[in-house]
Amino acid sequence: MHNPLAGARHLVKVKEIAVVKTHAFKKSASLIRSAAKLSVIASAVAMTLTGALAEGTDSAHSPSGAEVAGTASGIPAWTPVGNVGAGWSYGKRRADFFKYKSDKPLYTIDASNVDKYADKLNPGQIALLKNLKGFTMPVYPSRRTCGVPDFVAENTKNNVGFAKMNADGSELADAHLPGYPFPAPKTGAEVMWNAKLHYRGAGVEMRDIITVVSPRKGASDWIKNVSDAWIYQPWGDKAGTTFAKVNQVEGNAYYAYKSPAAIAGQAAIFTTYAGKPTEVFYYFPGQRRTRRMPSYAYDAPQIGFDNQYNMDEALVFSGQTDRFSWKLLGKKEMIVTYNDLGMYDFSDKFEDAYGPDFVNPSKRRYELHRVWVVEATVKQGMRHTAPKRLFYVDEDSWNYLGAVDYDAQGNISKVREGYVIPVYETGSCDTLAFAQYNLVDGRYLVDGSMLAAGRDAKWSVDSSADQHYKPSFYNADNLRALSER
Repeated sequence: MHNPLAGARHLVKVKEIAVVKTHAFKKSASLIRSAAKLSVIASAVAMTLTGALAEGTDSAHSPSGAEVAGTASGIPAWTPVGNVGAGWSYGKRRADFFKYKSDKPLYTIDASNVDKYADKLNPGQIALLKNLKGFTMPVYPSRRTCGVPDFVAENTKNNVGFAKMNADGSELADAHLPGYPFPAPKTGAEVMWNAKLHYRGAGVEMRDIITVVSPRKGASDWIKNVSDAWIYQPWGDKAGTTFAKVNQVEGNAYYAYKSPAAIAGQAAIFTTYAGKPTEVFYYFPGQRRTRRMPSYAYDAPQIGFDNQYNMDEALVFSGQTDRFSWKLLGKKEMIVTYNDLGMYDFSDKFEDAYGPDFVNPSKRRYELHRVWVVEATVKQGMRHTAPKRLFYVDEDSWNYLGAVDYDAQGNISKVREGYVIPVYETGSCDTLAFAQYNLVDGRYLVDGSMLAAGRDAKWSVDSSADQHYKPSFYNADNLRALSER
């Protein structure tokens, strides 16, 4: 069948110009800035795709809406993924069973050759390469390891003509889940909803996870906050549901700090909705009380991280979208983090994983992939410490692979990398681990990574597997009961 999107990436011409200054570094660099709109033709192409998906006649696109065809530049064709972790069982290192574990880097990007590859890098990556001494990006063969189970594919097909947003895209009224609401997105908001509702099973458990913040310049003390955490998606079971039937709950989360002593015993429960504020309850052991925290959202600093970690930076992006306008800049071939199983190595040693200025490059893997590029601009009358942001979303899995935040002066302030991996339990891909580099003060943080945790993350496809995968778990009374045991 003729591919209705063949050459569609050429419809969106991306011209990039930017100059970025940072307060921590005295250098400046010419960077890429996307500045194009999807044309009327591209919208018509997207409509053709949605019709083919709904009819089940589209062989040119994957069940998630990605282009099946490869490219001459090195992106392979997408094929049904199958098991890329044959022989693995929980407790074993995931990287040891990865189908492509013997891959070697094709080349490495550093400060000396960054300009050669600049057209395939985002502005934040260029800033890191030019300003962080020793920062490198090892680029491996591209492996399209992300698929979805059949029931997610079926729900995605059924979303064509069914999934609905409000006028500005800040609210999703309904969609068949688990599935992708908009497999052929025409707006930035549609891309973001696909990413926010990407399939990771019913939930994921992370015990003894270490959230790391590097020392202040000239100091040696790391922040190492250890917690147990769960993420629950109330629509993630195989049986399926609709977003309306789960009351537009995007997801729930619970974490409880175990160390250091200054925050041990603190715990929180979150319920994130589409269309109304995130509900947050926080337990403070010194006060023996649970507090509702309605302002603990957006760019509010998270407790315990020295003002390095804002609420909506978790998992590359979390929480509400209503403060921003979302513009789709198109789809582009870019060098991005991918198949980063090294970032989930629970058996690793802390000192082997984390350098003073960045994550050890041996833990990071980069590949050439097609990504959706979305520009977020703060709405008039709204405020945010990052009034402009760029997001990079994988075409195969709808995971966030990167983000760049700009301050009010138009300078890059923070750069995030999302480390996506094939999840052997779910038959899909997920991003838990991410790194954030602060270009203002030169510090970085890592969260969601099981590096040096001593045990692996555990994804569950069935909500009956754990008490944490029940809506009734996520309330103030339960938080207090758990915290005071």
